[in-house]
Amino acid sequence: MTTRVVEKAQRLVERYDELHRLLADPATAADLNKLRDYGMELSALEELAQKYQHYRHSETELAHANEMLAEADEEMAAFLREEMAALDQRLAILHEELRRLVLPKDPRDSKNVFLEIRAGAGGDEAALFAADLFRMYTRYAEEQRWKVEMVDANEIGIGGYKEVVALIRGKGVYSRLKYESGVHRVQRVPTTESSGRIHTSTITVAILPEVEEVDVEIKPEDIRMEVYRSSGAGGQNVQKTSTAVRIYHLPTGLVVACQDERSQVQNRLRAMSVLRARLYDMEQQKRESAERQSRRSQVGSGDRSEKIRTYNFPQSRVTDHRIGLDSHRLPAILDGHLDEIIDALIDADQARQLGALEA
Repeated sequence: MTTRVVEKAQRLVERYDELHRLLADPATAADLNKLRDYGMELSALEELAQKYQHYRHSETELAHANEMLAEADEEMAAFLREEMAALDQRLAILHEELRRLVLPKDPRDSKNVFLEIRAGAGGDEAALFAADLFRMYTRYAEEQRWKVEMVDANEIGIGGYKEVVALIRGKGVYSRLKYESGVHRVQRVPTTESSGRIHTSTITVAILPEVEEVDVEIKPEDIRMEVYRSSGAGGQNVQKTSTAVRIYHLPTGLVVACQDERSQVQNRLRAMSVLRARLYDMEQQKRESAERQSRRSQVGSGDRSEKIRTYNFPQSRVTDHRIGLDSHRLPAILDGHLDEIIDALIDADQARQLGALEA
């Protein structure tokens, strides 16, 4: 059974063997960056190489059994047919595993992320739901044993957020949360609504992978920084001294603020990290603009204008519009139990990639 999946697996295994040779080369040992990069690439291909070996070994066994069948007596033929059926089943399972393993890996999947939530249409109700979504992602992070660090928040007096930014650290954060970028819509009766009329509000979520300084160059002359007193919690020191930092990126007009750390230096470092993530995201959006029309039909396109999900309170329903998923577990989802939706999005994305691979 030779397919494009097996052919691609073979090419990746050839690269795996090449990496072994490169790591044994004395020239590689003298270059720590190459040593690290080759080692990481080798580790990423190890499971695929093992499955491919099993697949080829099973193919050889099946061919050998088929040859023996032609000259076997009745009793041996029955035994060989049983063996061949088992080998066919094993090959089918291994083929499916190879299909998953040959999919291209997103190099950003292992990165931490900046979560940015902004209230859109809907006034105070949108700000209140922005706070609900921030709590949802915070609770999900707790379930995943990730760490959430507040970066900046623009609060309204009744407990909502016009904007909130946080850094989420942990294993595979971007690989799980990257599907959350886009417009989230809420339909419910606001607490401030006396007539019981259902309102529709929108909130924008952005998931930005944390990037290294080497990934994005920011020239000193391109930024202007100002300091101010923090308006958030943090004790007397934060309130009485100018520790909060706001950075303006002059070429793009981006403005980044950070006030959650206790020192001006820490806030500046964190704000620069957010700025790098936003600039990196802008570059990614530019690169992909030529493909935008096709990407709109794909899971996880991350288009900021794309309405990806609706939270309907009267019907206790959450709908993900990209894959047509309806869940009537709205309270549980808002309490951070997002795996049902995220797993379905990952499955749909992988199915799309596999379809493209075998087209």
